[in-house]
Amino acid sequence: MTTEKFDGVAVATQANVYFDGKCVSHSITLADGTKKSVGVILPASLTFNTGAPEIMECVAGSCEYKLAGTGEWKKSGAGEKFSVPANSSFEIRTTEPYHYICHFG
Repeated sequence: MTTEKFDGVAVATQANVYFDGKCVSHSITLADGTKKSVGVILPASLTFNTGAPEIMECVAGSCEYKLAGTGEWKKSGAGEKFSVPANSSFEIRTTEPYHYICHFG
């Protein structure tokens, strides 16, 4: 099941804009201090680096992704998630807007 909403959160009003606007997100902090970001990736092929472990949850659209050190592209669509280790990277390619929640830690 896809997360549809978060209650009781603080939202950073300034957007995080990456790759000339191909990825835009907002940081949110839940009441318990948990941090996440909510955003959209427009059609593109991009590479992201991670500091903390991340879980990418697809809210709408779809993508293909490849984790660092692997040669295999995998698909992820609405309601699906994939995990990325800390201090790593992943490639992502989209042909339609990919709406996501990034769960950190």
